[in-house]
Amino acid sequence: MKKITEYLLMSLGSVALAVGVYFFKVPNGFSTGGVSGIGTLLSRLTPIGAGVWIWCLNLVLLLIGFAVLGKSTGIKTVYCSLLYSSLTFVFEVICPLSSPLTDQPLLELIYAMLLTSIGSAVIFNMKGSAGGTDIVALILKKYTSLDVGRALLIVDFIVAVSSFAVFGIKTGLFSLLGLFAKAFIVDAVIENLNTCKYFVVITTEKDKVSEYIIKKLHHGATSAVGIGEYTGEKKAIIHTVCKRIEAIKLRSRIKEIDPHAFIIITTSSEIIGRGFRNV
Repeated sequence: MKKITEYLLMSLGSVALAVGVYFFKVPNGFSTGGVSGIGTLLSRLTPIGAGVWIWCLNLVLLLIGFAVLGKSTGIKTVYCSLLYSSLTFVFEVICPLSSPLTDQPLLELIYAMLLTSIGSAVIFNMKGSAGGTDIVALILKKYTSLDVGRALLIVDFIVAVSSFAVFGIKTGLFSLLGLFAKAFIVDAVIENLNTCKYFVVITTEKDKVSEYIIKKLHHGATSAVGIGEYTGEKKAIIHTVCKRIEAIKLRSRIKEIDPHAFIIITTSSEIIGRGFRNV
């Protein structure tokens, strides 16, 4: 079931990526890096459509990735890369575009960056990749002292700057703006997807609260005995973490068990450990 969910989410991410690229990036000439940016540039310089270029470039880079990086290229990267490339090509066949959808390039840039960033973030969060320049960055990392993030930025920056020569200053500036915006949006989306809630519960009903956390939410809990300085009363202090969607259930259940419980809830962008994220 977990595998099915992962591949379903990666499929949705690939669809968002393909929609953002084909309907918003390509018609406007936004070359914000990656294979989609290279495909956009080449489609303007040749009679071949961007969808075909993206499919061919991703396939070539995947083959290079397997030859140079071996199995580290990953089955998820192959799946997302081919699905994204194929969808872009299908859109090109069934819904050909000769011009942008609107006459508002800034609006289309926003949609292009939101859709591609959300798609990429969902794929990255499932430990996948859309391939393309990610593979180039991994190869650069292997043979140089550059880390993946810096290598990817360099590759994408070169693609974005090339749009000045092909599409002009206006589109080139939009492309650079999109490149920098995407970096921030991807990080923000990934952080939001991984948001968890940390609970500190001060209660007289330790056993009931702990039982609900362990048996219903299937999370662990750590408890200690505390003494209220104002009342001098002994109470249990329970520490636990849960996913954001579970936090509402836990908060409501605690108040049902102990209406006088004192609950402190904080947000954490990363929880490392069993049931959450493994390093």
